[in-house]
Amino acid sequence: MREIANKKLVLASHNSGKLKEFDGLLAPFGYEIQSVAALGLPEPEETGTTFEQNAYTKALAAAKATGLPALSDDSGLCVEALDGAPGVYTADWATMPDGLRDFGVAMKKVEDLLQEQGKTAPEQRRAYFVAVLCLCFPDGEAEYFRGEVHGNLVWPPRGELGFGYDPVFQPDGHSRTFGEMTADEKHGWKPGDEHALSHRARAFKLFASARLGQA
Repeated sequence: MREIANKKLVLASHNSGKLKEFDGLLAPFGYEIQSVAALGLPEPEETGTTFEQNAYTKALAAAKATGLPALSDDSGLCVEALDGAPGVYTADWATMPDGLRDFGVAMKKVEDLLQEQGKTAPEQRRAYFVAVLCLCFPDGEAEYFRGEVHGNLVWPPRGELGFGYDPVFQPDGHSRTFGEMTADEKHGWKPGDEHALSHRARAFKLFASARLGQA
């Protein structure tokens, strides 16, 4: 397994919510982290049809631009009644004509489509979050770590914590949405703990086990 020299990583994301989560997850391991946003690097166009492809596109661009290993995340909400949509287009559903993102609009779009199909019972509103982490080196070599969390969609949205579609997603075994959980509750995992709740925490746990020596 290739070493990450000097514990320096570039986070290939401009999403402030993701950056905050990554910072909290990586902080215990002593990594020196920079983000592509802080470095003023542009976001590459994501043309992939899978989370893995898009994660690789972002990580490779950051690694080549900086000469450092890059860690990216591609994630999304997959709604079973909508044939897996929005999926890899999760962020696109929130993108407005001015280029800004409004996840309130995106959540309403999902709800409207479910209502059109008469999907009102919890068992008809199954969904899951996916997160794929990609660690990519400047020469293109890459490793992938995938996490998923399943649950139901609720309406109206509940909670102002988290970001994205968190206020409408209630994970299995819980009475609150991700939007009603603190970051620690949402992740459900810290180094040494066995449980990981969120999709990103589950993917990160695999990353930590493989790369950082944590089970």
